[in-house]
Amino acid sequence: MEEITWRDFEKVELRAGTILEAFEFPEARKPAYKLKVDFGEFGIKMSSAQITKHYTKEELVGKQIIGVINFPKKQIGKFMSEFLVTGLADANGDIVLTSLDKKVPNGSKLI
Repeated sequence: MEEITWRDFEKVELRAGTILEAFEFPEARKPAYKLKVDFGEFGIKMSSAQITKHYTKEELVGKQIIGVINFPKKQIGKFMSEFLVTGLADANGDIVLTSLDKKVPNGSKLI
């Protein structure tokens, strides 16, 4: 594992956002949803996430997650991802979202 400095970590904009909508993403190579997320002062951004094993579209709406919002946009097929959804792999390799157990203002920075 490569060690980084505190200054390196501070450059990563890990921010809280609330999922407004979740859509099917049939064009994705692996099962995924498109997510529309409100990051407060940083705006509403779109991304995709391979989280279909643990979540339905309906239960995602209103969930507060952590996203990296200062990566460059990434083309995924015909879709442009504007942030990185964060999560961890379970024992089967399926993604579990990084989420919050209490509400914070959208756009809050992970510190």
